[in-house]
Amino acid sequence: MNDTYPRTSGSGPRRLVVVGHGMAGHRLVEALTARDTDGGWHVTVLGEEPRPAYDRVALSSCFDGADEEALRLPAHDAARVDVRTGDPVTVLDTARRAVVTASGSRLGYDALVLATGSRPFVPPLPGSDAPGCYVYRTLEDIDAIRAAAEGSATGCGVVVGGGLLGLEAANALRLLGLATQVVETAPHLMAVQLDEGGGALLGRMVEELGVAVRTGTATERVVTDPATGAVCGVELSDGTRVETDVVVFAAGVRPRDELARRAGLAVGERGGVVVDEACRSVTDPHVWAVGEVACVDGRTLGLVAPGYAMAETVADRLLGGGATFPGADTATRLKLLGVGVASFGDAHATTPGALEVVLNDPVAATYGKLVVSDDARTLLGGILVGDTSAYPLLRPLVGSALPADPATLLAPESAAGGGPAGAGIAALPDDAQICSCHAVTKGALTEAVTGQGCADVAALKTRTKAGTGCGSCVPALGRLLEAAGVEQSKALCEHFDHSRAELYEIVAARGITTFSRLIAEHGRGRGCDVCKPAVAAILASRDSGTHILDGERGGLQDTNDRHLANMQRNGTYSVVPRIPGGEITPDRLIVLGEVARDFGLYTKITGGQRIDLLGARLEQLPAVWKRLTDAGFESGHAYGKAVRTVKSCVGSTWCRYGVQDSVGLAVELELRYRGLRAPHKLKAGVSGCARECAEARSKDFGIIATEAGWNLYVGGNGGFTPRHAQLLASDLDHDTLVRTIDRFLMFYIRTADRLQRTAAWLEDLEGGLDHLRAVVLDDRLGICAELDAAMERHVADYRDEWRGVLEDPEKLARFTSFVNAPGTPDPAISFAVEREQPVPVLLPVPTPPAKER
Repeated sequence: MNDTYPRTSGSGPRRLVVVGHGMAGHRLVEALTARDTDGGWHVTVLGEEPRPAYDRVALSSCFDGADEEALRLPAHDAARVDVRTGDPVTVLDTARRAVVTASGSRLGYDALVLATGSRPFVPPLPGSDAPGCYVYRTLEDIDAIRAAAEGSATGCGVVVGGGLLGLEAANALRLLGLATQVVETAPHLMAVQLDEGGGALLGRMVEELGVAVRTGTATERVVTDPATGAVCGVELSDGTRVETDVVVFAAGVRPRDELARRAGLAVGERGGVVVDEACRSVTDPHVWAVGEVACVDGRTLGLVAPGYAMAETVADRLLGGGATFPGADTATRLKLLGVGVASFGDAHATTPGALEVVLNDPVAATYGKLVVSDDARTLLGGILVGDTSAYPLLRPLVGSALPADPATLLAPESAAGGGPAGAGIAALPDDAQICSCHAVTKGALTEAVTGQGCADVAALKTRTKAGTGCGSCVPALGRLLEAAGVEQSKALCEHFDHSRAELYEIVAARGITTFSRLIAEHGRGRGCDVCKPAVAAILASRDSGTHILDGERGGLQDTNDRHLANMQRNGTYSVVPRIPGGEITPDRLIVLGEVARDFGLYTKITGGQRIDLLGARLEQLPAVWKRLTDAGFESGHAYGKAVRTVKSCVGSTWCRYGVQDSVGLAVELELRYRGLRAPHKLKAGVSGCARECAEARSKDFGIIATEAGWNLYVGGNGGFTPRHAQLLASDLDHDTLVRTIDRFLMFYIRTADRLQRTAAWLEDLEGGLDHLRAVVLDDRLGICAELDAAMERHVADYRDEWRGVLEDPEKLARFTSFVNAPGTPDPAISFAVEREQPVPVLLPVPTPPAKER
């Protein structure tokens, strides 16, 4: 027992009252009850929200299908913890050591912990309290924003604030179908975490996703409708007026310290309960504060990791320990609108003499900066934008000697886990903190592996709690296991213990046709953006007769597959009709020109001998498809992980060097494999002679004519790392060629990993090309009959996906920019004319007026 707290009545457990049931308060109770084995404390938690604690960091997942249950944190032991929701504390009486709640309940305490968190800051602008103005903090806020978006008349939303929360709010509005603009007074986005270079790249990438960004600009006032008083626009400092009826303020937070102020507790200059190194109020030894309401060393901390560290410190102190708050780890790694962002340590190089090493690659859309000491031997901090895979290895090195030249640590191969010798996780010292959320060091993790038998990431999570917070350290856990010589699971994701190839076999063997059945019988949870599209592709590859938007399959698809078109940088879509083998009649060619003209689309002949029609708005897609399908066109599947094109030269029909009919074969193969879903997109080519005008050896599968037949090449392309295809078989006759391609494709679909191209798959395949020959030509595994049958089912079941939407009113309803105003064009989309064609215009980033510079 802790003698700091003498009992005030009887001989029962001491009484702890926790005011607030957010993430920090939940962690405190969890840590205390786990260690208080003799029941020395009874805990009462008084929460303001009508529900128990939930993961506020994951709030945005509500727009991707998560619900309250998915976000809820584990329940406490009801025998030891009394959680009262919807009954906030209104009075704190420190003299009598008691609190009074809104319901009138009065509770005494031996110790009290303030975990009241923070409230969103709403700038005192004219109109900022009008109907149509929202904040982004609670589940109730999410519900209100969703309802406002569904009833929006303008179809536009404005987010005030370009920090972490602002960009999350912007993504939410975008997912709700609103044309979204972010207004930020700083010269670039995420000014607290990023420097100018990183912020500029982030801004560019966010705009490419269809969210307009206005930096260096302040919001002057919220314009309201004189008749209703509701929001109808915002006026900015550069004189711009934006028409909108949804405004979300995400301009920072302020600590909820009003209870402490009224009780006479010391608060910081900028708010927050002033606490010492033990997180105890400097005014009253019986009062503690954790999380965003605590003021430590003159500042409050708005991140989860410091709040958890405070909670652990207080739990230890209440049980008689001597723990002190270890300081704030403000490192951040997250994805904002799909863009990876990380910041750690002294990211802004404020340390005297600090040097900056920067690698800015605008082509690859990556930015990396390391801040090092003046002798370039110690890592002080860093920033990563675009590719943050190096973060788990770099962040623990802060304050430590660099294992390699700082420039090499930013190179792509280092981020991938290779890089210079000594740059991996093995080079980290044992006291390097791998998990900042739970303060788990490399040494603790190593002991869990070598001393406690943890053999996979799940076991490490259970034993140490590493990876159970924000999750950014999970890749490092896998690398640590590998460094310790522990063979790693090839599980697709945390929801399945099986690899993609194993899931394919399960689906085939058990006749599973839905994701819900697969995850219920062979997985856990609700799935994620890794497993859902992967399983969707498996199901589609085995059942091409069922439309990919039918039933629950529609919810599994990513943006492009969901809309059967490729989203472009300004939020419009491209339409690529199938032109098998590149062969097209004059009449159909005229139709393409007429459609492009009538809908104002940009036209481009692609490298795969197709015509790309770009710039279609979401609500225009069905009308474009109708014109095309009426003329005999069908989907070219340019949006899917599927067979895209079979390119050809003119072959022996026209070319004096051609020895086989390459066009005829290309048309036949493309029609045979159209719509075939795969782990990654597939491209092919057929050349009529060895001069290789169709570039067949740069394709996933390529065919080159010979005097005696056809040579088949496989495993080319490679994406970011170009590969030449390898010769699988020579001088094949027509039927043998087609049968071999059938088997190659089906074997790849059956065994490849998620998003693994044929080139990488072939490199990883045990036995390589020789093994592939043995399987598809010699039937060494005895599966060729299955592969043949699978391809025949695909050919027989194929249906055009565009026509499937046009014939189904429910599917057609998906194709609208604004659910409350079908057919209304997105006002954020505009075009200019270059070279006699329309090209997208993104909203310019305004120059701040002189008074703001």
